[in-house]
Amino acid sequence: MNPQTRPIAVDLFAGAGGMTLGFEQAGFDVLAALEIDPIHCATHEYNFPKWKVLCKSVVEVTGEEIRNQSEIGDREIDVVCGGPPCQGFSLMGKRALDDPRNSLVFHFIRIVTELQPKYFIMENVRGLTQGQHKQFLEEIIAQFHDSGYEVLNPYQVLNSAHYGVPQNRERLFLIGCREGLSFPEYPTPITNPPGCKLSHLSELPSTPTVWEAIQDLPRVEEYAKLRDRDWLTYKYKPASEYGTQMQGISGESHNYAYPRKWDSRILTGNHRTQHSQGAIARFKATLPGKSEPVSRFHKLDSNGLCNTLRAGTPSNRGAYTSPRPIHPVEPRCITVREAARLHSYPDWFRFHVTKWHGFRQIGNSVPPLLAEAVAAEIIRVLGIAPISPSVLMLLENPELLKLTMSAAAAQYQVDPHTIEPRSRRPAKPQASV
Repeated sequence: MNPQTRPIAVDLFAGAGGMTLGFEQAGFDVLAALEIDPIHCATHEYNFPKWKVLCKSVVEVTGEEIRNQSEIGDREIDVVCGGPPCQGFSLMGKRALDDPRNSLVFHFIRIVTELQPKYFIMENVRGLTQGQHKQFLEEIIAQFHDSGYEVLNPYQVLNSAHYGVPQNRERLFLIGCREGLSFPEYPTPITNPPGCKLSHLSELPSTPTVWEAIQDLPRVEEYAKLRDRDWLTYKYKPASEYGTQMQGISGESHNYAYPRKWDSRILTGNHRTQHSQGAIARFKATLPGKSEPVSRFHKLDSNGLCNTLRAGTPSNRGAYTSPRPIHPVEPRCITVREAARLHSYPDWFRFHVTKWHGFRQIGNSVPPLLAEAVAAEIIRVLGIAPISPSVLMLLENPELLKLTMSAAAAQYQVDPHTIEPRSRRPAKPQASV
């Protein structure tokens, strides 16, 4: 391989781009991303303007289309990554892969087989390794084997808190390679979470805490304008090492992402939530690290880690807003930008302007620093020295972040009902927040 050529990746079920960003930071060019939700596609296109996002269902696309509609063409692909949803499990006498609710997993395997990458990464929930679900996981591994791919054994569940992310988030990563290639290794932990008593981690640097992650961000209740918009002109307060990393000014030697041209004076994702006086009083009374009893929202501990950030559900699955953590110091829910910091998204990375879509995009995604740790092991087994690109990515179309679902569907010429619109039913549990 030409030492000036970056390896190629494809991201399936790409969402807003957490996995894409992590692989880019490790040194990959993610030339194609596949995502069914047009709102997510628009956000992905804004943040990765040099690469192609295909707004299609994995059920409807072929490997040939992915190659032909991106810059990949007939080039060899180094890795295909993605996290297909798994919803149905085996009944007696029935394979889980035959369950139509699990067709997305089958199509993930199909596309890997059609694209013939050297490696694949399949990310999923930890629950897939437990109880009856393990039978399904074994079916997946067997299907990969029948398709000419070996799977690294034993598979591992990785916690993002071991890789510099100030959040407890455990996910299964299934790693496979074409028969005859060498396996990569799972990444070894690089940070030690607060309160962790594992002796083999004791010598590692500490994982950033919640406060170290967000201490330099604005106190949003001081800005009345943030009731109606998500951005402000902002001068950062003193930051931790992690904060300067997220600001993009730390000059990390291991980050091989393309530099972005963006106005660092403008900070987005700060839309305020209007809470009732009763909710504010309850939030104040809740101890750090505990759940507020009415809303059941978790109050963050400044000296600890964030609990797992989750996405809300679309209307066909209830249209419920996932509980958002309470700020550790102020009596309110955290903002989208604070959630992004706790997920390891840098501040140049922007999300949809609404809180609903912004939190959904973060909660559905792989933390970029966790994805980067996994991707770095693929780079290593490929025998490639990552290179730092000098070409700027210009982030210059913020209108993509303001599209309604119908407008985003028109942008990508897809059915506006591909993703059902959010109903206006109240979240569960009902609470005055």
